[in-house]
Amino acid sequence: MAARGRKLTTAAFTLGLALLGLHPPGGTAGAAAEPAPPAAVRPHLPDPPTGSSAVVNLGAGNGWKVQSSATATQSGSRISTPGFATTGWLNVANDGGGAPGTEINALLQNGGCPDVFYSTTMQGCYGRLTAVGPETLARFKAPWWYRTDFTSPPTGQDARLVLNGVVGAADVWVNGTRVADAATATGAYAQHVFDITGLLRGGGNSLAIELHPNDPTSMLSVDNVDWTQIPPDNNTGIQFPVQLETGGPLVDGNAHVVQNTAADLSSSALTVKADITNTSAATQSGTVTATVTAPDGGHPVTVTQDVSVPARTTRTVTLPVVTIAKPQIWWPYQLGGQPLYRLATAVSRSGVVLNSTSSTFGIRTVDSALIGPSAGAPGGVRQFTVNGTPLVIRGGGWDPDLFLRYDPADTARQIGLLKSLGVNTVRLEGHFMPADWFQQMDAAGILVNAGYQCCDFWENTGYTGAQQSLYQLTAQTLGQELRNHPSVFSFQWSDNAPTATQETLALNGFKAADFDVPFVSSAEYNSSPELGTSGEKEGPYDWVPPSYWYDTSHYSTSDPTQTNAGGSWGFDSEQSSGDSIPTLDSINRFLSPAEQTALWKAPADNQYHDNYEGTGHTGYAFGTNFNLDAAITNRYGAATSLAQYVEEAQLQNYESTRAQFEAFIDHSTDSAAPATGTIYWQLNKGWPTMLWSLYNNDGDQAGAYFGAQQANRPLHALYALDTGTVTVDNLGGATQSGLTVEAKVYDTAGKLLDDRNSASLALASQQVVTNVLKPAVPTAAGTVYFVELLLHRDGAVLDRNVYWNSTTPDVVNWSKTLGQPQAVMKSYADLKALRNLPAATVSATAEVTDRPGPGGADRLLTVTVTNTSTTPAVGFFLRADLRRGTAAGDELPGDNQVRSAVWGDNDTTLWPGESQTLTASFSSADLQGATPVVSVFGANAAKTDVVARSTAG
Repeated sequence: MAARGRKLTTAAFTLGLALLGLHPPGGTAGAAAEPAPPAAVRPHLPDPPTGSSAVVNLGAGNGWKVQSSATATQSGSRISTPGFATTGWLNVANDGGGAPGTEINALLQNGGCPDVFYSTTMQGCYGRLTAVGPETLARFKAPWWYRTDFTSPPTGQDARLVLNGVVGAADVWVNGTRVADAATATGAYAQHVFDITGLLRGGGNSLAIELHPNDPTSMLSVDNVDWTQIPPDNNTGIQFPVQLETGGPLVDGNAHVVQNTAADLSSSALTVKADITNTSAATQSGTVTATVTAPDGGHPVTVTQDVSVPARTTRTVTLPVVTIAKPQIWWPYQLGGQPLYRLATAVSRSGVVLNSTSSTFGIRTVDSALIGPSAGAPGGVRQFTVNGTPLVIRGGGWDPDLFLRYDPADTARQIGLLKSLGVNTVRLEGHFMPADWFQQMDAAGILVNAGYQCCDFWENTGYTGAQQSLYQLTAQTLGQELRNHPSVFSFQWSDNAPTATQETLALNGFKAADFDVPFVSSAEYNSSPELGTSGEKEGPYDWVPPSYWYDTSHYSTSDPTQTNAGGSWGFDSEQSSGDSIPTLDSINRFLSPAEQTALWKAPADNQYHDNYEGTGHTGYAFGTNFNLDAAITNRYGAATSLAQYVEEAQLQNYESTRAQFEAFIDHSTDSAAPATGTIYWQLNKGWPTMLWSLYNNDGDQAGAYFGAQQANRPLHALYALDTGTVTVDNLGGATQSGLTVEAKVYDTAGKLLDDRNSASLALASQQVVTNVLKPAVPTAAGTVYFVELLLHRDGAVLDRNVYWNSTTPDVVNWSKTLGQPQAVMKSYADLKALRNLPAATVSATAEVTDRPGPGGADRLLTVTVTNTSTTPAVGFFLRADLRRGTAAGDELPGDNQVRSAVWGDNDTTLWPGESQTLTASFSSADLQGATPVVSVFGANAAKTDVVARSTAG
């Protein structure tokens, strides 16, 4: 983001719902004293595999002891001595990524601050940071200790301590001896390895790590930029596994595949490399073996290479090339399958295997080029191709759990949401995730755009020599983690392009890791000496009208970065219309009654669940809902209740997110100003939010979600707001033929004004056809009308899409808007007539069947909603929810929404006699023994509940 910044999501830790402890509606928030820690480590998630027989994650079985140095005042030499008494210390288990996590995670694991995400509870418990920078809260300004015990390796084996990054800086002690100080052990994503063989004891051993506070303005670390409230501990802690590597005299590690795939995908030449380390004092010889196994378990291919390694040396071994004819190609999920090959390596001596590794990789090619040079983008705009197929990138920015906790089940749950949403890409800006996260993205076929973070020390231009070395080491560490993941298709810097020195350091690090993807110099329209023009732009970030996204004629002549410059042209690395208001179900889970009142009565209030930035609402300040609320009031009318405000916000969020994605798809064929990709800012949040999200951390799917879902359907008809014509796109992997589009226009009383059909269409994969037909719409001033698009094949409706428009348009003041993260409006569209729609009646039928689904779902809900009105009344914006209820069809009291439900469609609009079938996958355990009841209501339709008939086993 220009002058500000947000993003990424990297080696961080996802949202574990079991850990969130959301407050029940109507409860009270407060700063309760924390109870004494339990005597034993609580149950924890399974330890993730390390990929090497020589490596284990420390703390996997016995956990960690954590305490502030303000309480544990002894020296590091004493605290790291085996047998040191840790009575009263916090007991902490590794998370699903294999790491003990942050200081606040330690407190939460031990019962501290119940309902931490409800209202301002977090502030009451731990205080509040109001600026990105050094730690200022007394509780977290002192260093904290992380301590664990481990056993020695068998006699004759050496041991190395592997620190895979720390948030902050660390003094590291083993058995009373300091092996690294805070000047060395720093960097959130830099791997440090220490030989501790000479320090080990025959009995037990102890490791103690003293974590010094994180400061993202002076460290190559991680922060939350302006995405959320800042974690009060500044995320200080250990977010990746601390590992022990043992073995000898030869140890196999860093195994990976370098692939060279033919342009026509007919073959792939695979070169396996591995680092063999000699831990002994004499030259050692051995044999390295690599086996590549096809995804279907077909005939494995094995190659070997003899090696001689001098004493105390690491040598990279390159094995003979393995050529795969007709390889199984990895594709993004909408275009094909996600076959993953397996690589197994081992080093042996005299026929005895000393240790082995195991990993997966995918065969695919990625290319990037600059296309469509124009006055606004003189060097062209960034376009990506996967396996030779150009893609319109449609994705969003990822935000990890606020306290960097990682749960693989939560990643699986969110992947289900992403696939239902129809996006093809996730952007990680500066928050890199654990290995499991990338593995799940590989298996799911979701592309990952990784990269550095903005607006902190990552963009500092005055590094010392030590910091330059750390910068390069970080690139090499990241490259080693990302290189085998076919999902990772690009890597980029953030707002600012790197200096020549930074660029060289990073590219050298990536090269050393054999990490080879398209590298992009900036998320803005910048350039760097070696990588050249980025071809990307950023913004906007706050409210803009739907028509903004269709603009291609406005760009800045004074800002070469093209930040906040117009709509759907080029590749926009991060953009949205700002705040997303959840449903009432979700709102009741995290906003207090007072906050709920302020939500619709006081738009200038700093909502705690926006971010920390206060009450400003111009420029890069996003602490209020002011601009969203101004648009709601002017376009739909001032709300007279919370329920009405939430309903109008759903409408506005729906039309905005749909327009953003549809505009980029529609303009992808514009040769003069091609649209090649949009990254919604942001997909998710690591806590309950109203700022930048397509779905909330409780899985809530509100209007923003379903608007984006509508736009991203693989076969879709859209109404282009700039031309008033219909476009049809095929974003799936197969040719679609025999298609026709019907466009109907209605007035608000339900009268059909226009009805026309297209000729037959056939679309190849990724083809977009514009100007298919042009419906006749009203022109009289002050008229609100509907446009319904029906995509047919052989009489069946494949896609429905309904727009509500006004002949009084939104008018942007472009001279004042260019360069700003929100629109400055001359006037707003007038949609207030939608408040006076005739009442509609609707009915619904529902059934539940056994069906495995994403994220552990085991049931499929099918709901058919019908507009049964006897007068021509539209059933506007009809929403279905799955709830816990009784056999009589009544909803249970309290929070009864089945949150595991992932909907394939919702917020639908129907005319009399029309029906639409909606489906949702869910987990039967989420019913908690209750009867599944479906509630349906709309903007002008009263709520009705029906029992979902069960055919499940």
